[in-house]
Amino acid sequence: MARLPTAPVAAGSLVTGWLVARTTEKRPLGGAVAAAAASWCFRRWWRQAGLGPAAALLGVYTAALGGSHPLAKRIGAWPSVLSVAGVAGAASWLIADRRRSVEPPAGRFRPGRSG
Repeated sequence: MARLPTAPVAAGSLVTGWLVARTTEKRPLGGAVAAAAASWCFRRWWRQAGLGPAAALLGVYTAALGGSHPLAKRIGAWPSVLSVAGVAGAASWLIADRRRSVEPPAGRFRPGRSG
């Protein structure tokens, strides 16, 4: 089974966290969703890209979460959440997931080997 890329988790968790906070009217619950996803993503980013890039991606994720609030006052809630989710997902793919997508899966045929 293929490993789940981090980009959809990073982007989706920002949207899901916002929906949970809005639906339940409990902002900390939405924050808990985002924190749990950020923790999972950070571990995967560290394994895939190293500590430095993982820390940078966590910074992007945190900035997206925090930046969505003032941005929502300017452009509206949905556009804000979708915009920052897109930024977090794109950064995750560019820095961590893209590297994994070009590596051949383990156990596959390797050129130059007879067998």
